[in-house]
Amino acid sequence: MIVAFSVAPTVTETPDAAMSGAVAEAVRVVRQSGLPHETNAMFTLVEGEWDEVFDVIKRATAAVEAVSPRVSLVIKADIRPGHTDMMTEKVASVDKRLAEKE
Repeated sequence: MIVAFSVAPTVTETPDAAMSGAVAEAVRVVRQSGLPHETNAMFTLVEGEWDEVFDVIKRATAAVEAVSPRVSLVIKADIRPGHTDMMTEKVASVDKRLAEKE
């Protein structure tokens, strides 16, 4: 499965510094997980089996909870058993279609 998630504090003492620091700690959890991942301006993608992906999301959320009494978590999942490396395959498929029209 591929899961896109966003986790952030909703209450911080100094909004800008605390927000980016908390998000950085969540991303650190993802990067240390060993699972395929990608972070962009809005979401972090993680690919793996159900239990391992949601364990990472739970630990990333806990990292944000450590600095905020209230946390926002958004999750979107593409559940497709038997398929791996879909984070790159999906993009490659779109790129291939785009190249056909050039």
